Amino acid sequence: MLCQNCRKNEATTHIKQIRNGVAAEYHLCRSCAESLGYSAPFTGTGLGELFSSFLGDMPVSRLSNTVLRCEKCGCTFEDIVNSGKVGCADCYALFYDKLLPSVQRIHGQTRHVGKIPSGTGENIKLESRIAQTKEKLNRAIDEQNFELAALLRDEIRQLEAARNG
Repeated sequence: MLCQNCRKNEATTHIKQIRNGVAAEYHLCRSCAESLGYSAPFTGTGLGELFSSFLGDMPVSRLSNTVLRCEKCGCTFEDIVNSGKVGCADCYALFYDKLLPSVQRIHGQTRHVGKIPSGTGENIKLESRIAQTKEKLNRAIDEQNFELAALLRDEIRQLEAARNG
């Protein structure tokens, strides 16, 4: 197959990109691939560069000369996109709205659930379920959904009986 760029040399590099949900495939010769910046895709690629590739298509807001900076480390969102590294813990709060879609795309969820050690799993799962059900009960009471609250109250009693019995 001939290079789609120069149409002279044999295509040796095959690139598949997905942007905005649309897949595009390119077949390029070595020299065209290098000139377009596709040379040696896995050579020297670090975790920062990989993470940066997930953020790279995100628009970086540029409102006149005002750039949002973290007060603690001085990092901007553009710095995070370029380096693939978040400056500090405060950056997560400051750039939450911009980072959330990427974190969801990379990890599949945004809430860390952790791991349960073997041997204590059932007790921890039961305690966690009781706590979650109590939270649901409080929300149901706040929303004045008393039928649901009564069901949740009964469920909590059953779970606590299983824990104590």
